[in-house]
Amino acid sequence: MPAGDIGRVRRSDAEWLTGLDAWWRAANYLAVGQIYLLDNPLLGEPLVAEHVKPRLLGHWGTVPGLTLTYAHLNRVIRETSANVLFVAGPGHGSAALNAAAWLEGTYSECHPDVARDEEGMRRLFRQFSFPGGVPSHASPHVPGSIHEGGELGYALAHATGAALDKPGLVVACVIGDGEAETGPLAASWQAPAFLDPVEDGQVLPILHLNGYKIANPTVLSRLPREDLRSFVRGHGWEPIEVEGTDPTAVHEAYAAALDECLVRMAEGRRPVVLLRTPKGWTGPALRDGEPVEGTWRSHQVPLPGVRHDPRQLLQLERWLRSYRPDELFDRDGSPAPLVEAHCPEPELRMSANPLAHGWVQRELRLPPVAAHAVDVRAPGGRDAESTRALGRYLRDAMRLNAGRGNLLLFSPDEHASNRLDAVFEVTGRRWRLPTLPGDDHLDPDGRVFEILSEHLCQGWLEGYLLTGGHGLFSSYEAFTHLVDSMVAQHAKWLHMAAEEPWRRPVPSLNYLLTSHVWRQDHNGASHQDPGFIDHILSKRAEITRVYLPPDANCLLHVAEHCLRSRGLVNVIVAGKQSEPQYLDSDAARAHCERGLGLWEWASTDHEGGTDVVLACAGDVPTQETVAAVHVLRELVPDLRIRVVNVVDLTRLPVPHRHPHGMSDRDYTAVFTSDTPVIFAFHGYPWLIHELTYNRPNHDHVHVRGFSENGGTTTPFDMCVLNAIDRFHLALAALERIPRVADRLGTLRQRLLHHLDRHHDHIRRTGEDLPEIRDWRWVG
Repeated sequence: MPAGDIGRVRRSDAEWLTGLDAWWRAANYLAVGQIYLLDNPLLGEPLVAEHVKPRLLGHWGTVPGLTLTYAHLNRVIRETSANVLFVAGPGHGSAALNAAAWLEGTYSECHPDVARDEEGMRRLFRQFSFPGGVPSHASPHVPGSIHEGGELGYALAHATGAALDKPGLVVACVIGDGEAETGPLAASWQAPAFLDPVEDGQVLPILHLNGYKIANPTVLSRLPREDLRSFVRGHGWEPIEVEGTDPTAVHEAYAAALDECLVRMAEGRRPVVLLRTPKGWTGPALRDGEPVEGTWRSHQVPLPGVRHDPRQLLQLERWLRSYRPDELFDRDGSPAPLVEAHCPEPELRMSANPLAHGWVQRELRLPPVAAHAVDVRAPGGRDAESTRALGRYLRDAMRLNAGRGNLLLFSPDEHASNRLDAVFEVTGRRWRLPTLPGDDHLDPDGRVFEILSEHLCQGWLEGYLLTGGHGLFSSYEAFTHLVDSMVAQHAKWLHMAAEEPWRRPVPSLNYLLTSHVWRQDHNGASHQDPGFIDHILSKRAEITRVYLPPDANCLLHVAEHCLRSRGLVNVIVAGKQSEPQYLDSDAARAHCERGLGLWEWASTDHEGGTDVVLACAGDVPTQETVAAVHVLRELVPDLRIRVVNVVDLTRLPVPHRHPHGMSDRDYTAVFTSDTPVIFAFHGYPWLIHELTYNRPNHDHVHVRGFSENGGTTTPFDMCVLNAIDRFHLALAALERIPRVADRLGTLRQRLLHHLDRHHDHIRRTGEDLPEIRDWRWVG
């Protein structure tokens, strides 16, 4: 809808009220049927226990508020042709959204076996929270949904992300008052400081204050009303209140409130609806003498004993008939004309919004990697900051996509810290509050979003990706754990969405983890945790990827691949400090396409057999592995060493565990079938064992990685403390090579002497030994 038309409402008579109320009653009837009924969907005969599901699962309490809001938004859409995307925050709201999509016909279009007739209604009811059916959350099976509402707290963040770069879109976001108690939702109220009223869509929060969560009152519903109004005003929202228990009065008030919202949004203002209606409204008033409607008892199943209690069975039948289903559905089970007339035109249905199904995407333009490659004449011949090279690449990507509204960057105040600040040559940090002299690169329409909330960065990016945009989330490695549960939910969503043929794959969720565990010189133990990659690889193999590029050119090729991908969660781990560069652009491309491979230039097993395999994954472990080769060559010049570098961790599992997995034949061609493997790994050692546990030669794989040792210390000392430094790696190799057993004592003493010198030097001078700090690979 054009921005100038957003406030034009054409409600001129009372017919809208009759149709709206009928639609609302029909949606409520369908929701109750989903919770309770196996059969007899139209109540064509008296209800008996056999018509009721043996296990009653579902959540009624939030349904009436969701269906009420959906009905009123449909009125707005019919009268203004608004483009509306619906986000349902309250948990377990699927019964309401299934009902809405079925009434609009979209559900049957996406799921043809659930037709808009009596049999389709029976299937709609039967499948809900039933084995082999659909969940009670708004999972990807629900047409029009981009937000599941399983884990609470992310609705407003998702809605904000969905609005970015979509002028003319209205994202209506229902927020449950229980959900509003979460930290992420509390932070999400800050959206007006970042939303552009011209280039972005409008977010319309609807805070549903029904008073209770599962067993307790909600905080915001009990706040003094002026305090709540002040709370939302303080974040830049303008409260508009709706309250009542009489349906007709509430319909009138809600319609007037939404009309006023449209007027204010057309003026560039940001309204929020504070909606107060009873929890479980229109449901049973009492159960066994105790109040249900308007209390916490209506949260889940208001009448749990229907199968064995004739009184509750009679209550259920009266409840269902109170919606007057004979007025709402024809004899064949299809929606009656009165209900049908309240649905928007097919192309305007919220349940059919193409943004929600991945059908609106702009292709991402990316610059050639070669134009940004670091000039590497010989392996290890120069140092560079890998993420700084990526920053220049992202800067040019921003240039190529200028005006296309399809690429955003997110970070918790860390783009400059993470060496990505080249992007500020072409765009700024999004900021729509006052500025002061000395502020750095603040821009009301900037393409970089920085806020000190990993939850908001994640939520905004997810909403942006799910509606067709592209983006990157860069963060300090240790603190990406703050969004562990969010990325788990997103990965599950992507997996389930891939099973729905009417959903197109959306751009991937891409992470850059930097300021990582091995280089926290001034931060210390609090910033040292590489476990996010463990968390990611515990999720579905079809969805998850982890990349550990050893240098800048590999980072560039991996980033290009990830930004072009669809339907995945990609994690890239790369340091921001100056470090050795090994591969030129062509070699880096080939290496990244393979995912792992032999580095012949660092290996010494070109003739004859192999004494030891030195494997590595991660930039610092790679540096120490290459340095260990140098140490071993000095100690035992005729040692036959094979160096293997791993970029894509998911090449290590067997193929039936991950689609990137190598065959055993290819695996043993790289790692051998009987040679000791010393594996220097960026993260926790057990992850490599988990990935390779059923590979040939696994008993001879010895992994060194982060073992929770370290603090504020020198870069090399971090490696020493966790035994992934060049001397410990060399010793681990020598201890497993039989032909040097007779010299092992002498060799061990020489290596331990180096470690003793290091220990004394850093405690005397505060920096690493010059021969460590200034070491370079010499082929």
